[in-house]
Amino acid sequence: MIAVIKTGGKQYIIKEGEMLKIEKLALKEGDTAQLTEVLLTADDNGNVEIGTPTLESKQISAEVIEQGRGKKVTVIRYKPKVRYRRKVGHRQPFTKLKIAKV
Repeated sequence: MIAVIKTGGKQYIIKEGEMLKIEKLALKEGDTAQLTEVLLTADDNGNVEIGTPTLESKQISAEVIEQGRGKKVTVIRYKPKVRYRRKVGHRQPFTKLKIAKV
């Protein structure tokens, strides 16, 4: 069974047992996350349910595996002729989930 969920302003196609990196959720490692914004579900028989915009009766349960920060992205700002240079790094926080039940 697959599903399309929306979290953190992005949409993800998920399956049971899959690992997923999403925007940071305020949960601790080992907690269970309930993802309620399910946009679409489809089973192996070809039955598809599409929400308008979400399916109210469906929930996805997932286990929080890790809370972390991604690789550093360097942002350089430069303006010629005025001696303006700025170098800033950014590490985006994430939550790694293991999908338990669709």
